[in-house]
Amino acid sequence: MNENRSSRKRVLVTGGAGFVGSHLIDRLLQEGNEVLCVDNLFTGSKKNIEHLHHNPLFEFIRHDITMPLYVEVDEIYNLACPASPVHYQHDPIQTTKTSVHGAINMLGLAKRLRCKIFQASTSEVYGDPSVHPQLESYWGNVNPIGPRSCYDEGKRCAETLFFDYNRQLGLSIKVARIFNTYGPRMHFADGRVISNFIVQALDGKPITLFGDGSQTRSFCYVDDLVEAMIRLMATPESVTGPINLGNPVEFTIADLAKKVIGLTGSKSEIVFLPLPQDDPRQRQPDIGLARSLLNWEPIVDLDRGLARTIEFFRT
Repeated sequence: MNENRSSRKRVLVTGGAGFVGSHLIDRLLQEGNEVLCVDNLFTGSKKNIEHLHHNPLFEFIRHDITMPLYVEVDEIYNLACPASPVHYQHDPIQTTKTSVHGAINMLGLAKRLRCKIFQASTSEVYGDPSVHPQLESYWGNVNPIGPRSCYDEGKRCAETLFFDYNRQLGLSIKVARIFNTYGPRMHFADGRVISNFIVQALDGKPITLFGDGSQTRSFCYVDDLVEAMIRLMATPESVTGPINLGNPVEFTIADLAKKVIGLTGSKSEIVFLPLPQDDPRQRQPDIGLARSLLNWEPIVDLDRGLARTIEFFRT
C-alpha cells in the first residue's frame, strides 16, 4: 500500500455500500487512497462494507444524495441509484430523483471543489436497441413513459447534465455506460437474471425464464468492471466518455440458465413466463473505445465468474 500522504487522494464513492460500489472501494483502499463512502442503504448493505470499518482510511456516511452534501474530496465516483428493475420500480419517483437531483448535487460539489467526477451510467440508455452490438454513438430506443423509464430516462438525463457541466463550466467528467455486471455481494433478491437463477438453482426451485430464452445479455465480472472504472478515471481530461464498459461475449438467457444448473449441480427445471414490458431483446456492448482509450477488456470468463458468484451465494 502506498503510504505517501502527499500522493494519497480522498475519494468520494456514492452508492458505496452497494454491490459494485463496495468492490470499487476495496480497490481504491488497496491503492492507498482515503475513501468516503456515502449511501442511504436503500439497496446497499452494511454487510458489504463491514470488513472496512477498522480501516483508518475508510469513512461511512449514511446520506441520500437527493439532498446536498458538503464534504472535501479530490475525486467523486457517482454510483448512487437502484440498478435492478425490482428495486428501481419500487419507488420510481425516487429513482428519477436519485438520478437527476443526485447528479445535480454531485456535479455541484465537483464544481465547488474543481475535482473530477465519474458517472456510472448504464446500457439501459440504449433501451430496446435496434442497433446491435451497441456503440456509444447510438442514441437508443427508449420508452419515455414505461415502467422502466424512471431508470432509463433518469440516467439519460444525468448524462445530459454531466455533459452540460463539462461544456458550460469546464468540469472534468468521466461517463461510463455499464452493461450487466455480476459477482459476489450481489443482492440475492435484486431480480437480476444471474442472482435469480443462482438462488433458484441452489434452492432446487424452478428457474423462471422470461420470454422464450432467446433474448441475449453480456455479463461482465465485477473485478473487470472496477479495473475499467479506475482506468477511465485516470485518463486525460479530454477523455469524457461516454464509454461502454462490459463484456462483449453474448449469451442467450436460456444458455445462462443451463450453465447455472450445471455449475450448481441443481435439478431445477426451467419454466417460462411472459416477457416484462420494454425488456431489451438484445444487449451486447461494442467495447472498441474502451480497448483503444483504456487498453482494457474483460479477462474473467463467465464460467469462472459464475463459480465465484455461486460460492458467495452458497455461504
